[in-house]
Amino acid sequence: MSTSRRTLLGATLGATAGAALGGLPATTASAASAASWQQKWAPSASSDKLGAFETIEDDRADSHPAASPHIFATGANWRFNMHTVDRDTSTDRQRHEVTGLRNGSGSNYLKWTEGQTWRVTYSMYIPSSLKATTTFTHIMQMKQPGSGTSPLVVQSLRRVNGVQTIELKLAIDDILIGRTDLEPLHNTWIDVDFQIKVGNGSAGTVRWILKKGSTTVIDKSKTGVDTFLADRVRPKWGIYRSLGDTSGSLQDCYLLLSNLRGYQLV
Repeated sequence: MSTSRRTLLGATLGATAGAALGGLPATTASAASAASWQQKWAPSASSDKLGAFETIEDDRADSHPAASPHIFATGANWRFNMHTVDRDTSTDRQRHEVTGLRNGSGSNYLKWTEGQTWRVTYSMYIPSSLKATTTFTHIMQMKQPGSGTSPLVVQSLRRVNGVQTIELKLAIDDILIGRTDLEPLHNTWIDVDFQIKVGNGSAGTVRWILKKGSTTVIDKSKTGVDTFLADRVRPKWGIYRSLGDTSGSLQDCYLLLSNLRGYQLV
């Protein structure tokens, strides 16, 4: 199947919070009924290229310069290439990721802070060469910026009892939000809709929707969870995986993203 640009989810992103925040408590949705999703980020791969992101983490250890760049824009897509010889600065893992939502140049990037509610939607192509593993293979993270900080939320490809799955988990508290079979989603474009209320303690909320064409594959949410450490939350996309897989699933692979959009509930 062609890996050309695909359209976004068919949802109306300007809907009121009562409709958009299906994962929030009724009292919260009611109180926010006058609020709506406002688009804050709409980069173009063809024109913004890697300038769409706050930072680029491409072969930080300079382990495979002959294959650089591993992250680049191609047509309407952003592409992440991973090779079995690639290594991160921590040599037990591999990492090629981008972070943040940049608008323009300099320090003009969006900051997700405590009490705010954000949403990112995008299309994603996972080839069959990018397999689920017995250890971690993350393709999206929500983290506090800075070294040594743990991920708050991870979208991962994980083998469960030998079955390839894609899942969303609150990593620090080890709370599974949802999980579905990965193999039917290989080699086709799927649409991702991720929503987060940045909240400390039990003030956070997440919602995760995957669609394949007009079919909703999974729609899961969780309220009363911790989605904040300190400072702010920053999204990351790419391939970040452990070399400790025991299933023989590590091979040269890639990931494509397209139609990245960011919205704030205001």
